[in-house]
Amino acid sequence: MNSRITRVVVLGGGFGGVYAALELERRLGSDPNIEITLVHRDNFFLFTPMLHEVAASDLDPVHIVNPLRKLLRKTRLFHGEVHKIDLDARALVVSHGVDDGHEHEIEYDHLVLGLGSITHTYGLPGVSERALTMKTLGDAFALRNRVVESLEEADFECCPRVRERMTTLVVAGGGFAGVETLAAIHDFAEEARPYYSGLRDVRLRMVLVHSGDRLLPELSDELGEYARQLLEERGVEVRLRTKVASLTDAGVQLSSGECIPARTLVWTAGTAPNPLLASLDVPKERGRIVVDEYLRAASKPGVWALGDCAHAPDGRGGTCPPTAQHASRQGKILARNLEAALRGRPMRPFRFRTLGQLASLGRRAGVAEILGLRFSGFAAWWLWRTVYLAKLPRFERKLRVALDWTLDLLFSKDLVHMPTAPGTRAAAPRAAASTKTAAA
Repeated sequence: MNSRITRVVVLGGGFGGVYAALELERRLGSDPNIEITLVHRDNFFLFTPMLHEVAASDLDPVHIVNPLRKLLRKTRLFHGEVHKIDLDARALVVSHGVDDGHEHEIEYDHLVLGLGSITHTYGLPGVSERALTMKTLGDAFALRNRVVESLEEADFECCPRVRERMTTLVVAGGGFAGVETLAAIHDFAEEARPYYSGLRDVRLRMVLVHSGDRLLPELSDELGEYARQLLEERGVEVRLRTKVASLTDAGVQLSSGECIPARTLVWTAGTAPNPLLASLDVPKERGRIVVDEYLRAASKPGVWALGDCAHAPDGRGGTCPPTAQHASRQGKILARNLEAALRGRPMRPFRFRTLGQLASLGRRAGVAEILGLRFSGFAAWWLWRTVYLAKLPRFERKLRVALDWTLDLLFSKDLVHMPTAPGTRAAAPRAAASTKTAAA
């Protein structure tokens, strides 16, 4: 390795990795003796809090992604997969290329782990093979296509039992991802119904299954109950203290013994740390790398972790939750501490308390808890759009999303089926995926 060049490699292009790279560019990008590289499976940064709006045809999918080459002007981007991390040799094995997937070795002096989490289906029969997820842009395409495809087929289906399966959708998980996805898809399907003459008198059944006592457990009991009542008033069936047991040709089997004859199950009920972390010889807690208050893996010099990859202390006796607002701020602090380590300066501990959390419930309603204040209904929905529009990187993307939302007030949702759109199903615990979180 050329001793004149200090190589900093960031793995992962989610909130943690991108914000770390942005801050590294700002602080170290003009130093010719420092090289910053970001490795990510996509060549864009996906703004995941708006993913459900893509699935519901509220937003153009391109408008919630930012090309990494436009965001990061002083960072080398490796668009590909990470296969192996050798901490002793300080080297990575990565690959790219559509045809041959040829491998490269990238050496580093400092490694930032921001690989995010993966979908975990807990080995439930049929779920990893058949269910849809909501973690990637491909997932949003796949869900939107499945809903449109089901409406198209059900419109001319003459067998009531088959049509019932086509017009029933189940979402597993009552957290932010599950509630927002179901609310958005419910609005999308109901608005589409008048365009299908054979479905005008047919019930579009939607069921939300959650293992806990209330929806949105990250928020207060009051807001969780508000979300449940609002969804049920719209005709959504909410099953609390219930789990999905399996997914078969007959439908979704629940832990209560009930079988819901549904063609579509959207799985948002479980995540796990990226499986690459399991191969690393560093202390871990629940699969996440134990880091100190400066976000360093103390047992391996030059190794840093953040976001879903890090088991980080919060300074109050607990650990940081794996949310986007924590990951983005961890990225900035980590970059500053990495610079301090290179310059021989004091480092700064990571200290941050959750500012608030918001959820969109569709039809211009939502719930929000910000700095101890609680909001629901239109005010919370307006806050949701205002906060996330402000957080969306680059003015161009903010303007495009604002225009999409404005046009949505004037025109109905697009019902075009796009059969060539990429989609991913629920991954088994060994498959990689990007970080998904729904927090302010």
